[in-house]
Amino acid sequence: MAPKNLTFKIILGSSSMARRKILADMGYEFALMTADIDEKSIRKDNAEELVVALAEAKADAIMSRLKTTDHLKENTHPTLLITADTVALYQGIIREKPSSYSGGQATVVGSVVVTNLTKGIRKGAWERSEVYFHDIPDEVIDSLIEEGIILNVAGGLMLEHPLTLPFVDTVIGTADSVMGLPRSLTEKLIQEAL
Repeated sequence: MAPKNLTFKIILGSSSMARRKILADMGYEFALMTADIDEKSIRKDNAEELVVALAEAKADAIMSRLKTTDHLKENTHPTLLITADTVALYQGIIREKPSSYSGGQATVVGSVVVTNLTKGIRKGAWERSEVYFHDIPDEVIDSLIEEGIILNVAGGLMLEHPLTLPFVDTVIGTADSVMGLPRSLTEKLIQEAL
């Protein structure tokens, strides 16, 4: 299958395996870069403002590392930089550390920022989803913690994990939004940035 982005290039500014998979499943080819920012130094009380500020900071950090003007030449294909951030809220509080959502509900707020490096255009937005869980047995929680992968995702919430998935009751929103890169929002922002 030919990539959808034959007339423009994409750089995904993320180390997230879930975001890589979602963007590849959307049919795009892309290069990878990571921002390596101190996310803890960026604080906002509002989850929506926080995820947008973090995604923009990631874009700025990557742009400062791109010390070449190749992306800015008018006669080259446009290059889009896609950055994102996600937080989980439990009982209305942003959870950066893993929490147990057993029998409860988590709200996931994620942002996507698309920067057209050629034209200097930046488009960004956020999206909210809710995940309701059945009771999760302690041994499943212990296994997730022992495995460690869940310790590296927003709020320790991995919807797609085979140990977690059987205990998901309802998702209001989309799974890809919970996983960190909402497809429809990303497509919309790509088109707006072009």
